[in-house]
Amino acid sequence: MKKLIISTFFVMQVVFVFAQSATGVTGKVVDSKTQKALQNVVVAILNSNLTVLTDGAGKFSFTDVTPGNQLVQIKTQGYGDQLLQVEIVSGKTLDLGTVILAEDQTQEQQLSLITITENDLGDDNSGSESTSGLLQASRDAFQQAAAFNWGQARFRIRGLDNEYGVTMINGISMNKIYDGRPQWGNWGGLNDATRNQEFTMGSIASDYTFGGILGTQEINTRASIYRKGSRVSFAGTNTNYSWRMMGTHASGMNTNGWAFVISAGRRWAKEGYFEGTDYAANSVFASVEKKFNDKHSLNFTSIYAQNRRGKNSPNTQEVIDLAGEKYNSYWGWQDGKKRNSRVKDLEEPLNILSHYWKITENTSLNTNVMYQFGSIGNSRIDSAEQANALLSDDSSAFLPDPTYYKNLPSYYTSLWNQNDYTDFQGDDPQNIANANTVRAQFLAHKQMNWDAMYEINLNNPDGRSNYILYEDRTDDGLFVANSILSSKLADNIVLNAGASYRNLRSKNFQNVLDLLGGTYFSDTDGFYTGDQAQPDLNNPNRTVGVGDKYGYNYILNANTFDAFTQFKFTYKKIDFYLAQSFTNTNYQRDGLYKNGLYATNSYGKSDNVHFENFGFKGGLTYKITGRHFLTFNGAHMTKAPSMRNTFNNARLNNNIVGDLQSESVSSIDASYIINAPKFKMRLTGYMSKSKNGTSNTFFYAEGAFEEDDNGDGSDAFVGQTTTNIAKKNIGVEFGGEYNISSTVKATVAASYGQYTYDNNPNVTLTNDALASAENPNPIIDFGKAYLKDYRQAGSPQQAYSVGLEYRAPKFWWVGANVNYLADTYIDISHLLRTSEFFKNPADPFGLPFPEATVEGGRKLLEQEKLDPITLLNLTGGKSWRISGNTFGFFASINNVLDLQYKTGGFEQPRNANYRELNQDVSSGTPAFAPKYFYGFGRTFFVNLYVNF
Repeated sequence: MKKLIISTFFVMQVVFVFAQSATGVTGKVVDSKTQKALQNVVVAILNSNLTVLTDGAGKFSFTDVTPGNQLVQIKTQGYGDQLLQVEIVSGKTLDLGTVILAEDQTQEQQLSLITITENDLGDDNSGSESTSGLLQASRDAFQQAAAFNWGQARFRIRGLDNEYGVTMINGISMNKIYDGRPQWGNWGGLNDATRNQEFTMGSIASDYTFGGILGTQEINTRASIYRKGSRVSFAGTNTNYSWRMMGTHASGMNTNGWAFVISAGRRWAKEGYFEGTDYAANSVFASVEKKFNDKHSLNFTSIYAQNRRGKNSPNTQEVIDLAGEKYNSYWGWQDGKKRNSRVKDLEEPLNILSHYWKITENTSLNTNVMYQFGSIGNSRIDSAEQANALLSDDSSAFLPDPTYYKNLPSYYTSLWNQNDYTDFQGDDPQNIANANTVRAQFLAHKQMNWDAMYEINLNNPDGRSNYILYEDRTDDGLFVANSILSSKLADNIVLNAGASYRNLRSKNFQNVLDLLGGTYFSDTDGFYTGDQAQPDLNNPNRTVGVGDKYGYNYILNANTFDAFTQFKFTYKKIDFYLAQSFTNTNYQRDGLYKNGLYATNSYGKSDNVHFENFGFKGGLTYKITGRHFLTFNGAHMTKAPSMRNTFNNARLNNNIVGDLQSESVSSIDASYIINAPKFKMRLTGYMSKSKNGTSNTFFYAEGAFEEDDNGDGSDAFVGQTTTNIAKKNIGVEFGGEYNISSTVKATVAASYGQYTYDNNPNVTLTNDALASAENPNPIIDFGKAYLKDYRQAGSPQQAYSVGLEYRAPKFWWVGANVNYLADTYIDISHLLRTSEFFKNPADPFGLPFPEATVEGGRKLLEQEKLDPITLLNLTGGKSWRISGNTFGFFASINNVLDLQYKTGGFEQPRNANYRELNQDVSSGTPAFAPKYFYGFGRTFFVNLYVNF
């Protein structure tokens, strides 16, 4: 279920009626304002397998409850939990009478979560990088802080990427086969419709899947479980978008066995928080269920979520100092409007047919079939001029990127004499004058110049475009079928089992979007000549127009099958579970172009890549008392590499990464938990390890293949493959909340971790320029990258939060929290940490550069740690009941003090040897300094809603 913040608890009437027939508990649940019965409320006897839903009259009943002190939990979406301590007498039934649930006044915070965290910094067609979305279903105080308070700084639970968690809709995994991550945008803007969620933390047992070591999230869209009613909301914010509208209606189950839910939303902005980041998203949801009888129901769910957003650029400190933290180099003015060249366009509708079969009173089977199709596109400028400029060092060529290194002052102030590596020339008067000139030019023209590109194209006498706008496009067709079995084998034993098959056909190509005033574009690679310049030798010297494919064109095919079984055992003092899984994975590339660089191994099908993987996990809970618990969980599994990391460069050839292995993942954690009506707390220690990981990256490297000691050698666009990567994540996390009074609650959360590389993996570079019929796989082995004990990037490794919340009896509330986040490191270059980095390739004996020293190397390669940050957030809301309808608003201000802070960054590996990097850094104004991402400054969110 979707995460809620616990609101005011009301128990208006508790009546004890004893019967002599059975040992049980009964009661009725109603709304505090309307006194109407609430259906489908979850009522559970904690620390047992006893869970029921209230019926249409709001009533529930348990039988065969273990005598003694018990905790009864009552919860449902949109209301605060009730946790009642009761005493069960053998042979008697305890009637709790009428239990009243109050509206959760903070539920609007959950409905706003995507607003805060959905900014995706990835440039490819993969899933989202943020893990905050995985936490929506949790009410744990620590996970609330991680999602709502720390998510804006891109905090990752336990330092883990979200490929180590599983997100599901109706039991179907939504993690992309391509990279293992969920694409949150596939159901973005449908917060009301996707609020029925269940979350498990870490490797804890899930009823739906074996899962990963980060956790599982199950979104349930079965129409009959939605509370009957309608809801309309309108919100304003200054984050990724400016405005949001949503509307939802749920019919409830009628007397003919039909139930349906419809929902729609729109989010838009002319410009988001960062300059030039326009936003437009439309979402539609429908779910229809037919209940044939007490044993069989069919449900059909359809989700369409279209999202188009302009990206913002990462920038060096030099650019930030010149243009500010909100500066975005991707946009420029055209016809009086801001036009972004880097746009992500997502449109992948999905349809799910679900069959629910209650085989017996204790056994049920849920079978689902899903088909998802659509496209993801990431646009950018393609320029024939850029290749010419790089190859000829032509400084007069027009390059559309305003932050191109030759357009910035640091290009001149970091110059050295290429014939004498000790002669620094950046302080020469002429270079200083040149730096001042380009500084003034940049400040005057710091945005992309669309008009200049149009003018150049229009002035070509043959109509050829030198510049075009294109997109890297992925068109997926995904079919999934799965079944999930749940069976109560005995009073204290539950079996969960499932099997799933997925078939993916993924078309990948470059697509022309806009010729920018020209009439055609030449489909050749300007970095090469002759046959090597041809993307497709089967159709050489081709010209393309809008809507045409060019550059690369291939299909990725994948088939996966996985199955799991899980047994859960419940006893008076100890609960434990055991689970195991098996996965079979097959990948294959099918090249549709015969690339001129890889004429013998780009067209047609690659070898089939096959993996078989296993997983085992278990855990136990020791019940010290009914309120105090100790839990232990452990897991070990192997995991197939993603398709993204299976092929060296799938855009150009069929080559498969050498020595490719399944990743091995292990995890353990132990927790002490207190669950009392006024005080809740969890203290957890954890450790996870992974090994045999693989990663692929692409960049332009200077000096990677030097031919002489002047720094003028074989520069190249290279593919870097790192294999046998091992990581270790160890730490502690704490979350606690205490109800100081019936109206005041205090929360505390803390995370302290050390997330490091745990070995020295192997690095290879692929240099396409060396490809030939005799050398179809031009890989150069750079040996080990000395990464051990470097920190993993992408998340603060320390995070602390203290909050206070006041909840008034008249349904208004305010809250504040202060958060401190530290130990965020930028991503390091693997290539720069190989021994080859220090060697002078011009030396016949492979000796290091004469100026290279151990101390100098240590200083150059020290990992940068970003400054710690302190964030103050305020929230509040109010609701009214008028003529049977609920009106309300939610408001929040994040980063009240308007702190400008970096959330992450990465080293540029362009200076690929010691001399070039040392000269660049020693200049004091490096041209290829790290690039950084920034978080939001002060932002607000205001949502008005009505439930009727």
